[in-house]
Amino acid sequence: MKNILFYILIVSALNVTAQQGSFYDFTVKTIDGVDFPLSSLKGKKVLVVNTASKCGLTPQYEGLEALYKKYSGDKFVIIGFPANNFLSQEPGTNNEIKEFCAKNYGVTFPIMEKISVKGDDIHPLYKWLTEKVNNGVLDETVKWNFQKFMIDENGKLVDVVMPKEKPDCDKIVNWITGK
Repeated sequence: MKNILFYILIVSALNVTAQQGSFYDFTVKTIDGVDFPLSSLKGKKVLVVNTASKCGLTPQYEGLEALYKKYSGDKFVIIGFPANNFLSQEPGTNNEIKEFCAKNYGVTFPIMEKISVKGDDIHPLYKWLTEKVNNGVLDETVKWNFQKFMIDENGKLVDVVMPKEKPDCDKIVNWITGK
């Protein structure tokens, strides 16, 4: 009996370890429909943000773009994921979203195709971001548009910043700059 319990514990531990992966294990699509392997970001800190065009927090695009312009390069990148999960605040097509971001906020950071960040149709990347069994760090549901997930240079989830927190908050800036 002890051997069976020991075997079950070992197998369970291996399953949890096997489920944990890296941010780099995913390939997403850009807003133009091109495959984008997240492994191409190895060595960079990545701020992953679910976005929406018709939200009270939409002006955060401006702050995200300013943060991107100030810190982007070899060490940092922002990736936006439009999502229509909260009160249908991102109803547009990928082309409409791309045009909106460029025209209204001059967005130059990478925007991916529209996905779901919660629910039965949650994108696999967001399933990884929100479940400790997958990311090895924390369970965190996406509460609203503009929630920010911090990924380190090794593809590991570091922390999350709630939607109302501005992109240039101390927590994010200190993480980027290493302070």
